[in-house]
Amino acid sequence: MEDISKIGKYTFKNRLFVGTGKYSTFKIMAEALEASGTECVTVAVRRVNLTDKSKESLLDYIDRKKYVILPNTAGCFSVDDAVRTARLAREVGLSDLIKLEVIGDQQTLYPDLIGLIEATKILVKEGFTVLPYTSDDLVSALRLEDAGASCVMPLGAPIGSGLGIVNPHNIQIIIDRLKVPVIVDAGVGTASDVAVAMELGADGVLLNTGIAMAKEPIKMAKAMKLACEAGRLAYLAGRIPKKYFTASPSSPVEGKI
Repeated sequence: MEDISKIGKYTFKNRLFVGTGKYSTFKIMAEALEASGTECVTVAVRRVNLTDKSKESLLDYIDRKKYVILPNTAGCFSVDDAVRTARLAREVGLSDLIKLEVIGDQQTLYPDLIGLIEATKILVKEGFTVLPYTSDDLVSALRLEDAGASCVMPLGAPIGSGLGIVNPHNIQIIIDRLKVPVIVDAGVGTASDVAVAMELGADGVLLNTGIAMAKEPIKMAKAMKLACEAGRLAYLAGRIPKKYFTASPSSPVEGKI
């Protein structure tokens, strides 16, 4: 059977979700998206030109026939701001998908979990497909699932940190307990971080800085694509159990000289 990820009414064959910020040029961004193989790109609604057609916009470099747009509410520090931004994204025709961020701390960009749950409930009632960015806390993830989130996106590490998956045990618990898809979001620095997330059983990985700020973004995008595919395949294959030692040799010795 074809291995696809289903989020609400949307389906994806490629499980890498890629951001569009921080690139040195829009051309490099477009080439990196192509190299990543992604089918879904996230766009910060508050940071993109949506109305002035006389000015260049990153949306001019995104082929809407090739990519699903995932608007996000980056930069929103209140429920009202996040909800208003999501509504704007839908009104201008971006999507009814929304990566929901309600930030609680300016320095770390950690989410405001109470506000996030409240905003999720509001947007779900309004017909949005909500993908909330949250901490790696199981209880918060469960509350977001109960609130109607179509997917939950726990952070691997603080946004833009490049630290990788700092607490794989928490991520694993969330994956094991939730019924909705789990996409690891934030903190990915290199390809091995993506592989780790996928080997844990994540439905996907969302990243931006790890590609955009690499010395060679296009090469890194290809590396992230391959790591995502390899990690997923390893998860489906089923790794051997971890042991401190093995009591039997890896090859039989009977009949050997």
